[in-house]
Amino acid sequence: MIIYLTTKGTKYCTKDTKEVIMNDEQIFKLLLDCSFRMHSSLGPGLLESAYEECLVFELRKAGLRVERQKSMPLVYDGEIMEIGYRIDLMVESRIIVEIKSVEALNDVHLAQILTYLKLSKLHLGLLVNFNVSSLKKGIRRVII
Repeated sequence: MIIYLTTKGTKYCTKDTKEVIMNDEQIFKLLLDCSFRMHSSLGPGLLESAYEECLVFELRKAGLRVERQKSMPLVYDGEIMEIGYRIDLMVESRIIVEIKSVEALNDVHLAQILTYLKLSKLHLGLLVNFNVSSLKKGIRRVII
């Protein structure tokens, strides 16, 4: 499979040269499918780094481009400040994923992904807490 990033979406060329363009919603659905499949296999109780590693594996296996621990500089008064912000995952250069393994998501977790969305000028994010018995309880879709 050959993957091309276009302005309209991600274009996938299969062996028989059929092209499929994925929009953000289709990518997001695939991201959710991979998250649910992984959580069903692993369950709660692991470290964030373990969930991150396994989710990256699942997403790449599904044919998506994923960047891990992507540096996110802060621009202040026209100057780039290397503060050390790092996005857990950036999928297809369009969707931010913040991975947690905590007792419960709270306002600071939401503020974190909102900040990353603003700094990156992206509009769609997924905040996911894998430390839950049912992943439906640990997912928050974030749109700005």
